[in-house]
Order: sequence, then structure tokens, then C-alpha cells
Amino acid sequence: MAKLYFYYSAMNAGKTTTLLQSAYNYHERGMRTLILTPALDDRFGEGVVASRIGLKANGRRFGAEANLLTMVEADIAERGPLHCVFVDEAQFLTKAQVWQVSDVVDRLNIPVLAYGLRTDFRGELFEGSRHLLAWADNLEEIKTICHSGRKATMVVRVDESGRAVTEGPQVEIGGNDRYVSVSRAEFKNITEGRGSIELQQSVLPLGE
Repeated sequence: MAKLYFYYSAMNAGKTTTLLQSAYNYHERGMRTLILTPALDDRFGEGVVASRIGLKANGRRFGAEANLLTMVEADIAERGPLHCVFVDEAQFLTKAQVWQVSDVVDRLNIPVLAYGLRTDFRGELFEGSRHLLAWADNLEEIKTICHSGRKATMVVRVDESGRAVTEGPQVEIGGNDRYVSVSRAEFKNITEGRGSIELQQSVLPLGE
């Protein structure tokens, strides 16, 4: 029986690496997969899903208005049976799209593995993450570490001086020069002005 899985974490926990490795495992067994990726970021090329360690694969881009169930059905009609659907940067899904990927599971009996951030730079749930947490059959945290040595569960958006930015749009593409994964305790310290972060340079999008 197919299931909807949500793998969530802070940034730099290896979500995309895990996605690409899982897709590769299917391919090794002669099974076909489809990777869906939001059209928000195309710095690696249109539809290219890339990890920090150099793995990459082609995905199918979608916008906020796309019907993901329809996309999957069209892919099957064009290319044949499908064994698994992967969703990269799943925090950017809309509520309707989370329902649609659940339909891929329930109507088409195809497992869906979604990977994304849980919370934004304000410590609030993304729309896609909120509904995946509510509706997924299986939830799994992919862990990463704060510079303090604690488990990192939050993401801070910072300026060029490493100080927290607490206002602005929820979605703003950036990498280690804009976002840092921290523990809840460090999130409080930094967002309340009691500390700053030493930045690392990166060209990776928010969510990797």
C-alpha cells in the first residue's frame, strides 16, 4: 500500500542528497521515478535538482497553480508506469498541492516522498510543511547540528553582518550567506539581538 512520506529538517541536513540517493536506488532496480521541484529557483538550470555534495538529477518544475495529480497522470500517460514520486523543497507546496500529492498516493497507489523545511526564518510553519505534517502517513526528521553543538531545528535569516533579519517575505532564495540552521536556544539569542552568526559563502537555495 502506497504512503505519503514527509522528511523534514533545518537547512543543510542533506534532504536533497537523501532524495537523490533514494531516486537512484529505484533506478538501480529498474523502476521509474518522477522528481517534482518548485519553479522558484532555477540557478542550477531549469528543473535541475542539485545537492551540496554534487549529486544532481533532472526534475519536473511546477508553479503555485500547477495541479500535481494531473502532472503525474500526464507523465504516466506519456512515459508509462511510475513507481515513486519525489518532491523537492516541499515547504513551497500550496495546501491544494499537498492534497493533490495525497491523491497520487490514494488514487494511483504511488508512494510520494516529500522533502522540505519545517519552519521559516520567523520560526513559523511553511504552508506546504503545515499540511504535510497534518496529512502525511509517515513523518521523519533529518537531523543536523547547530554551531553550539545542539540539534538544529530552526532557520535564521541573517544580514551581511551575521545579524538576524526578522522581517520580510517568507520566501527569499539564498544559501549559507543568508540562512543558518540553529537550535531553538540559539534562534532566541540571535533573533532577540543577543548574538550573531559567522557566515559561510554558498550558492545553494533555501531548503538544501
